[in-house]
Amino acid sequence: MRIEEIVHLINGKVISGKAFLNKTIENGFASDLMSDVLTLDSDDIILITGLSNMQVIRTAEMSDIACVIVARNKNVSEQMVKLADDCDIVIIKSSCTVFKVVGELYKNGIKPIY
Repeated sequence: MRIEEIVHLINGKVISGKAFLNKTIENGFASDLMSDVLTLDSDDIILITGLSNMQVIRTAEMSDIACVIVARNKNVSEQMVKLADDCDIVIIKSSCTVFKVVGELYKNGIKPIY
């Protein structure tokens, strides 16, 4: 599924990485524990989290995650946006809960990592 389709599916707002909305995502992982994210060994991953801090973007970069959804309408800092732009990571902000986002993605074909 293209990131652009995901944005519409969850009624999200693209905060950074608008140039990468045509990238295809196949797998999803939801976590607020960035140490769990660091254990992933898959490609084309979208991370769904309720966290909104620099560690999320740093972890996404280290794990080669192309897109992060920040759920529960959390604010995304300018520092996060700058780092995501530098790392070519898409940030999507959604007012939905993590549970709702994961359910919509799964229902529409995104595969779970585990």
